[in-house]
Amino acid sequence: MTTQHPAHASADLDVTILGAGHIGFAIALLLKQAGGYRLTVADRDPSRLAEAAALGVHTQLLSDEPSLQAAVQGRFAVLNALPYHRAVAVATLCVQAGLHYFDLTEDVQSTHAIRRLAVEGKAGGAAQSVLMPQCGLAPGFIGIVGQDLASRFDTLHTLRMRVGALPRYPQGALRYNLTWNTEGLINEYCNPCEAIVDGVRTTVPALEGLETFALDGVEYEAFNTSGGLGTLTETLAGKARQVDYQSIRYPGHCAILKLLLNDLRLRDRRDLLKDMLETAIPTTDQDVIVVFASASGLRGGRLVQHSYSARIVGAPVAGHTLSAIQLTTAAGICTALDLVAQGRLPQKGFVGQEAVPLADFLDNRFGVAYAGGAVAAVA
Repeated sequence: MTTQHPAHASADLDVTILGAGHIGFAIALLLKQAGGYRLTVADRDPSRLAEAAALGVHTQLLSDEPSLQAAVQGRFAVLNALPYHRAVAVATLCVQAGLHYFDLTEDVQSTHAIRRLAVEGKAGGAAQSVLMPQCGLAPGFIGIVGQDLASRFDTLHTLRMRVGALPRYPQGALRYNLTWNTEGLINEYCNPCEAIVDGVRTTVPALEGLETFALDGVEYEAFNTSGGLGTLTETLAGKARQVDYQSIRYPGHCAILKLLLNDLRLRDRRDLLKDMLETAIPTTDQDVIVVFASASGLRGGRLVQHSYSARIVGAPVAGHTLSAIQLTTAAGICTALDLVAQGRLPQKGFVGQEAVPLADFLDNRFGVAYAGGAVAAVA
């Protein structure tokens, strides 16, 4: 494994992490341990900032818009780990200030808005800094895997991507625990899902397309959810017959969700649904990430298939135990930051996840976590 450091390793780069929740803390931990960046963590919650400060990073309380502007001003990059509905506002601020912007959003509309910002968001022309949303697991890493598989064919027929963030010890009828942002989870279950069907870009309903399969002896189900493909349908438009993304769950999960969202109409009362889920379903740090992607098509005149699979669990980092979703999500956005800092990705404009070569990602000191390796620190 080649340990990669920022191109400007002689001078640490100033980076602000917005949000000190589970993922923001994990991002700060990985970057602090690896070195190469001078960090500020900003949040509105003093108790969360105290946990971040214990890592040895600078912290700043977000109390209003001026405090947000002060937190990002003059930085090399901003890593946004705030809720998805803050993505466009923060990205706009970064464009105006000429800062590189990275986030984790799964929200399709936010990503479309950020893409428009890259073209027209700055007075006098396009953004002169990087705008790179969707840098987590799905969207994020799965798009990198999908593009890598797609590139292996002369003619791509189908590309199917499946990802699950699951409890290792499932209980209850849902067989699920909350492992990340509940609002984002509800968006995935309710919003339309982008896909390519019969060669045409389209949307398909969430919770449909139910399938079952076994991987390493474990039974799973998978169904359509929103946001996981990122910009991949646009990249592969006119190049593939079928491209889709589904979330992996244990069997029975989809049927209960349909009861809640459709029969009880909780899709129209998302605040109530959020409260119900957070009250009734415990969180867990004992989780596992399951990634499976498969592509088929023509190469050299022959019909062939290629697949990619990974199973990732949490790991200790500098005395802190990170859950699998913390580790993979934080590793994704840290890798994106590293590759931009090294000059290995475009240095301005909108950058989709499929611009990242899979080999570069897995060889990175943070991305190595996806290959089952330990996140590297500066020697």
